[in-house]
Amino acid sequence: MKKEIEKVTGLYFGSFNPIHIGHLAIANYIVEYTALEELWFVVSPQSPFKKKASLLNNYERLELVHKAIGTDVRFRASDIEFRLPQPSYTIDTLTYLSEKFPGRRFAIIIGADNLFYFHKWKNYKQILSQYSLYVYPRPGFSREECPKLDSISWVEAPVMEISSSFLRSAIREGRNMQHFVPTAAWSYIDEMGFYQD
Repeated sequence: MKKEIEKVTGLYFGSFNPIHIGHLAIANYIVEYTALEELWFVVSPQSPFKKKASLLNNYERLELVHKAIGTDVRFRASDIEFRLPQPSYTIDTLTYLSEKFPGRRFAIIIGADNLFYFHKWKNYKQILSQYSLYVYPRPGFSREECPKLDSISWVEAPVMEISSSFLRSAIREGRNMQHFVPTAAWSYIDEMGFYQD
């Protein structure tokens, strides 16, 4: 009988403002081509110190993720950081999840651009010693130029040049971006009038 401890869950952190097909394509690739059996989209809370008019509130962004992943059992939308002290640090989230779900192992999914700043993360050495990192390519950040860190698995996922900021700008200009966002999530954006101001 397979033990629960063998399950490895990838944590894909982000504001997902909004989530788009690039996020889903990377997530899909990772669960199909790595040892990760499932992936949680961890929606980052809005910082009380950085109010941005273009940033939807926490639960609206969480709802967009729920709608985007639909019934895909490989994925989960997580609001775990909404309930943790702010500002949220990855090591604190990892520690909390590891205690809450002792039968799971967790790994972090980040873009290559984040590697250049990883040494600035709180307790980054502890993260590297206790958790695996799955790194996907980002435009303008070659693997050769990235810092060489332990516990890294490079994922040769397609390079995605779609960005949430591009989508917000396009929607604000009145452009129809329905094929850049999963159908249910786009319907919700359109219905609620998100990003139009």
